[in-house]
Amino acid sequence: MIAVYIIIGIVVILLFFFFGTYNSLVRLRNRVKNAWAQIDVQLKRRHDLIPNLVETAKGYMRHERETLEAVTNARNLAQKAIGTGVGAQSQAEAGLSGALSRLLAVVENYPDLKASQNFLALQEELTSTENKISFSRQFYNDSVLNYNNKTHMFPSNIIAGMTGFKASEFFEVTVAEERIAPKVSFT
Repeated sequence: MIAVYIIIGIVVILLFFFFGTYNSLVRLRNRVKNAWAQIDVQLKRRHDLIPNLVETAKGYMRHERETLEAVTNARNLAQKAIGTGVGAQSQAEAGLSGALSRLLAVVENYPDLKASQNFLALQEELTSTENKISFSRQFYNDSVLNYNNKTHMFPSNIIAGMTGFKASEFFEVTVAEERIAPKVSFT
């Protein structure tokens, strides 16, 4: 009779462990999804700001049509990449970041544009948005790290494998230019 109680006790403990681990995996997976949604919110804000920035710059930069078109095309590609997966979207966003960097570098040649209140306000909004995107990416990658650790570490990896939990993809810089710090010159 005692053996039956011991077996029942072991089964109950294993069930609690299974359900606890499963719920923990669900919570971590949902945290990853939420973190990605936060990145999407900031990227949408960025995508909304860019046309205003380009339109403001157009009036001053008539000779820089290629740069403005590159930013517009990169923005369109980034918007098309929404929902295509972390890798594809991060690559499209890296292209947009590069195009924006080139635009802001060209702006240095236009003192009237740099002094424009509209442009300064838009540039400040864009800078703020870029900071928020950076923090959101970091939070996303931290969430992915916690989730992936849980799906790969014993004994939760057994439950993750049994219930179909797969590792998530990190948001990584894939364009070499993004890894290089921009050069600032006040000459």
